[in-house]
Amino acid sequence: MAERDMFEEIFACQQALNRRIGVDTAQMTEEQQVHWLLQYSRALTQETAELVDSLPWKWWARYQTYDRENVRVEIVDLLHFLVSLAQVAGLSARDVHELYMKKNEVNFRRQENGYTVKDEGDNAGVKLEGKG
Repeated sequence: MAERDMFEEIFACQQALNRRIGVDTAQMTEEQQVHWLLQYSRALTQETAELVDSLPWKWWARYQTYDRENVRVEIVDLLHFLVSLAQVAGLSARDVHELYMKKNEVNFRRQENGYTVKDEGDNAGVKLEGKG
């Protein structure tokens, strides 16, 4: 039996968890998609705050420590919501990989050119082949 792609496994697990919670990202109307994109975006904001709280960011407070284990857990929490966002937007693990690779090329090109001017036109090629 072939080994399952780890990223696809994460997407499948997240879809199962969302369905268990009562959110079926595959059967959403556009209105529901907007609602859940906002919900998951807010959740990301909260999880990011929890990540920040795991770091000694208060320069005026000397009692703080770096909680590496909790940082790792918060990063995984963020991944849960990022995957949910992708699924609501109709993206599969393969779609995310394809878009990531294209956007990564854009980012490298920007760095090679000094990234002195913001040009959203260079994102024009960052789209999925054969998907609307």
